[in-house]
Order: sequence, then C-alpha cells, then structure tokens
Amino acid sequence: QVQLAESGGGLVQAGNSLRLSCKSSGRTASRYAMGWFRQSPGKEREFVASISLTIDGSTVYADSVKGRFTISRDNAENTVYLQMNNLKPEDTAVYYCARNRGPLATESKDDFIYWGQGTQVTVSS
Repeated sequence: QVQLAESGGGLVQAGNSLRLSCKSSGRTASRYAMGWFRQSPGKEREFVASISLTIDGSTVYADSVKGRFTISRDNAENTVYLQMNNLKPEDTAVYYCARNRGPLATESKDDFIYWGQGTQVTVSS
C-alpha cells in the first residue's frame, strides 16, 4: 500500500516563499517519478511540476511556475519537495503530491496513480 503525506502549506503574503514536502511510504516508493499538482475552487486539478527517477533527475514544469518553483527529491528519505518562491495570489490552491506509474517525469494526471490528501497554500496580496 502506497501512502503519500504532504506538509508545509500555509498562509503567506505575495512575494514570499514556502516549501512543500511529500513523504512516501512503501518499499518501492523511490522507484518512480513524482509530481505536484494543484487545484483551486471551481477549477480542474492542474499540473505544477514533475521529477524523474533518472540519474539526471530531469524535471518538467508548468509555464506558470517556471523560474519560481523548484521540485527536488531525496530518495534515501522517500521525500519530494516543492520550493515555491515569489508566490502570487494566483498560486492559491490545494497542492497534491502524486506518484507516477513509471520512472520518467510527465505532465498528465492520467500518468499518476497514487495521490496524497493535499495541503492548502494561500497567498494574500
């Protein structure tokens, strides 16, 4: 059974930073690509960032967060992070961690088969 637990959300002012963490359970937790998605009220869940299992740790980002967000992972700790800098009010959402079905970073929700419960991020103007 795979479980993902997000933490690190909160309320911040625009321009500030937050770092989200996602701890995975299970023996094979570190063998797959991981990703972050977010969902605002009334909107569909959207892709934020993904990181591969490959040695180069290749990453993919949504255009809306490029240059501001950084995804990283610590395989020894089965943890993936999302460093969010220069936050904007439009970044307000529930952020979800997810595990991919394979080792390569992708953007499609359909490629992610395990999901966490989410953590709320609120950015005030």
